[in-house]
Order: sequence, then C-alpha cells, then structure tokens
Amino acid sequence: MKAFATLYSRLDATTSSNAKLAAMRDYFREADPADAAWAVYFLAGGRPRQLVPTRVLRETAMQASGLPEWLFEESYQAVGDMAETISLLMPEAEHSSDDGLAVWMQDKLLPLRGLPPEELAARLPALWAQLDRLSLMVCIKLITGAFRVGVSKLLVTRALASLVDLDPKRVAQRLVGYTDLSHRPSAEGYLGLIADESEHEHAQRGGQPYPFFLAHPLQAPVEEFDMLLGAPENWLIEWKWDGIRAQLVKRDGQIWVWSRGEELVSERFPELCELASWLPDGTVIDGEILVWKHAPGEPATELFEQPEGDGEATERFGVQPFALLQQRIGRKNLTAKVLQDAPVAVLAYDLLEWQGDDWRQREHRDRRQQLETVVGNCPNPRLMLSPLVTGSDWADLARQREASRALGVEGMMIKARAAQYGVGRTKDVGVWWKWKIDPYSIDAVLIYAQRGHGRRASLYTDYTFAVWDGEPGDPERKLVPFAKAYSGLTDEEMRKVDAIVRKTTVEKFGPVRSVTPTLVFELGFEGIAASSRHKSGIAVRFPRMLRWRLDKPVDEADTLETLKELLG
Repeated sequence: MKAFATLYSRLDATTSSNAKLAAMRDYFREADPADAAWAVYFLAGGRPRQLVPTRVLRETAMQASGLPEWLFEESYQAVGDMAETISLLMPEAEHSSDDGLAVWMQDKLLPLRGLPPEELAARLPALWAQLDRLSLMVCIKLITGAFRVGVSKLLVTRALASLVDLDPKRVAQRLVGYTDLSHRPSAEGYLGLIADESEHEHAQRGGQPYPFFLAHPLQAPVEEFDMLLGAPENWLIEWKWDGIRAQLVKRDGQIWVWSRGEELVSERFPELCELASWLPDGTVIDGEILVWKHAPGEPATELFEQPEGDGEATERFGVQPFALLQQRIGRKNLTAKVLQDAPVAVLAYDLLEWQGDDWRQREHRDRRQQLETVVGNCPNPRLMLSPLVTGSDWADLARQREASRALGVEGMMIKARAAQYGVGRTKDVGVWWKWKIDPYSIDAVLIYAQRGHGRRASLYTDYTFAVWDGEPGDPERKLVPFAKAYSGLTDEEMRKVDAIVRKTTVEKFGPVRSVTPTLVFELGFEGIAASSRHKSGIAVRFPRMLRWRLDKPVDEADTLETLKELLG
C-alpha cells in the first residue's frame, strides 16, 4: 500500500504529463504484478462500489480521534475531502504493514462490504493503525470509491506501452473492459496487458469490444467550413443522436452490449440480445442506443415519425427524447411495463468487425457500405441504420441543422470518408467532427452556495440557481430553484463570487449557505424535460455557467414560464 500511496503523491504533486508518465513507469517497474493489476484498475478509472457507509466512517473517525461531531463537521468543511479529513484527524501511526495493494484490496478492504456497523467499527481502527497518514488517506479513498488523481486512461496506456515497447493502441485494446465492475484485477490479467503480441490474440477476445473512436468539437463559423473541411462530398454526415453510445459484439453465439464508458450493459437492454439470432458471429457494430417507438400494428419505417391529425397532442413515434431513456436507465428492475413504455433500438453508424476480421483499418466509406448490407439483412427493428444527411453545400447543411431540436438530436456528425476507426480522440487515421447546436440558455439567480472539494474546498464554488415564478409586479412572485452548477467561471471570478457569498449569507444549513439574491448568471444546458421530482417541475441536463451577468438586475432574470416554453 505504501508504494501505491507514494505513486499517488507523485501524481498529485504535478500537472506535467511527462512527470506523471515517469512516476507510473517507476511504480510499474518495481511493483508485484498483482499490485500493478490493481493500480492499473484505479488509475484507469475503475470505481468499485463503496465498501463502508460514509456514516460509519464518520462515527469511527470521531470515536478514534475523540472529536465531537460539530468539530469533525467543521474540519470536513474546511478540508473538503472526507478521506483527507479522517487521515488528518486520526492519531499519527507508523506504517507497520508491508502488504501490497493487492493484499489490502482482496484480503482487507473488499471483505468489509456488507458487514454490520458494529463489526466495521471494530475492524477499521485496527486497519487504519497499520498505515501512515498518506497511506491512510489513499486507503479511505479506495474504501469510498472516491479515488481520483488526475491521470487519463490514455496516459496509463502510454506508461504501460513504454515499459515493454508495445504499440499504445495494442495496450488500449487490451484495456477495454478492464475497469468494468464485474472485472477483478489479477496478476495474470496485468501480465496480459503488457505481453508480446500474438497472432492468436484476436481470436481469443470473447465478448471484448474495441476502444471507441471519439469526435472533436467543430466550433468554427459555417463560412469557414470550405477552407477547413473542403467540400461536403468528402464527408459522411449524420445526425448526432442523443442517446447512449454503445458497441454490439456478436461472438460465440451471443450478444454483448458495451457502453462508451466500457461498462457491460447487456442486462439493462435485454431486448438487444434478441439480435443474436440475426447477426452472424464475428460482427461488431458501433451505434447509439435510443428509445424508439412505432405506431401500434405498423412496421418500423421512419426515424422521425410525426402523428397525423388535427394538431391535438398525440403520441410521437420514432426517436423519443433522452429523458425517457434516462428514466429507464435509473431503474433497478426492468419490469414488463418499463420495457413496453421505453423500448430501445440501436441506430448503427459503423462496422468495426465483420466475419471475425478487424475492419477498423479500412476506409469509413467501405465500412459504411458493408454496414448497410448487414443492417439490411437484419429484419429485427431493434437494429436500424443511422441515415446520412446530404446537402448542396455547408450553408444548406447548416439550415437543416437548425431543425435539430425539433428532431430530438444534438446537431450533426461529420466523418471523413477515408478515415479509419481510431482509438480515442485522435486525428492520426482520419477525423470525426461533432457539429453541435448551441446550448439552451437562461438567466438565473444564485440563491444557495456550497464549498467545493479538493483544491476548491476553501471557496464557495457550487451554486444553486433559481428563476422567477411570476411576472414583475406580482405580489406572490418568488424564486424557484431549478438547477445546480459549479463549472464555467474563471478562478478570479470564483474568488469574487465567494466573497459576495460570505457577505450576503442569510442562513446556514450544514455545508450550504442561503444568500440574499444579488447575482445573475447565464446558464447553458444541453436538454430540458418535465420532472415531477423537482420543485420547479423541470429538469435540465449538464447545466454550467456561461457568463456572469453583471449587466442584469435580479428582477430581470428569466421566469419559470420561459423555462416551460423551452419544453416545446
């Protein structure tokens, strides 16, 4: 554990990629393979479920340190990180345990899950007493599932590849699925990551997907597209779907469904597993999972089916809003009613493997042509083809893009016809661009503030925003909270807002401060939906601060009615 804690300290102390690479190489050269396996898991983003309830950690730490609850809470608010707070408050201990990371995880920490509180309270102090302060902080981060150290999966890939002089793309391929909750790191698994390449490796992949190819944001004015991209004829253009990016892997007679986060989600979408009867072994399809409905008794036809009638509110068929898919994702039990109310389909837009052969090095136009044949031969409506969008020029495509919100999409994807399928966000084998529509925006009032975490723990940086319920002059007019945001401001702006929060605090609720409404911000968000769980009746997706509206008085902030109009 101590060696891994030292690695954490080195990584946390620098923002230099080269320094982080050197630290990881030094660790992996010396680490036992079993310890290295767990280190890769955590550094690459693995997050095991929390092993001990936070309440038990707090109570155990207060008991061991002799601090009253109010002082512990004040300490936590000052530090902003639970693991660091506990490590600072516990009595100083020598590092008496020589056990490595693997032993700590497998024999000491994982067995804690599910134990009754009284047994946890007896075991934890004895474990903590074996660790110095730094190792204790890292240990608690592992217990809570909150281990983060500012290292990307790409950087971990580069560090492993440089150890044994492998192509980083080969290591990236082997790492796919490594951080899935169902995966248990092992010495054998780690040695497989850095093993010499084998001609039989591809045939032994089972249900493993490929690393996802990611798009770059395209934010230039459309007038510059001809100069930047050339003619539209050089590109395959599709709608940017608002769903869950996924790969369907058909091998050995069954279907595996993987999310872009490299999580195996087959059990969440059992209807997609029906495709096993229609797709041949050795097929891997990249696409988007969406809720899709067609009229009862009618065959699947168009992606954007509008109901006929006299304009009255009727059910919309075709692609459904993301909010419906989100409701399904949040359910633990997939009842027959859930499957009926939110049926999913995959809109396929790339073919990565065909008849067992890796097609990623082929040009995109060739992969697309074969994909059209594969989907055309599959009569199951759970698999559909993402249609191409055509236009006479970029201006024509920009006009079509203006209909994105009405169609329930986020804009367009622009993919080079000759592009290979790369690994991650790269341009070395061609490029994909995401040409997204501008976010929704609204002017809102800051009404609550909370301290941030980590390096932002001393500042009030996490804010709750509200809009007016009622028009100016209405005696019943009040502010209704509807969104929380913490990103979008510069460090200097956050320091200024923090000072205002402290001066205008009306009341404290634990870590939260209620403030006099004096500040207006323009908030941006990607989506909006009706929600019975929120006081405002509205939920927004990915809210962030676009700018501080120093020019706008609080009375002129937007209203709840304005938000409701965006629902249309």
